[in-house]
Amino acid sequence: MSKVCQITGKRPLVANNVSKSNRKTKRRQLPNLQSKRLFVPELGRTIKLKIATKAIKGIDKHGLIPYLKKEGLTLSDLGY
Repeated sequence: MSKVCQITGKRPLVANNVSKSNRKTKRRQLPNLQSKRLFVPELGRTIKLKIATKAIKGIDKHGLIPYLKKEGLTLSDLGY
């Protein structure tokens, strides 16, 4: 599975590991993604999303539909 948040679109970044001798090698900085089941009262069922923890905090604060509206998305954009 891809490591991309379905709501915010956060993706892995590329950075360097820097050793004590200042030798640099490439590494990936992965977003903190979690699989989350959310109940949607408008649909009357639960949906499963792979989202970043920042999105989980926003959904807890505002609710799923208002948070999607703030991000410029709808449930149909997520495939539901």
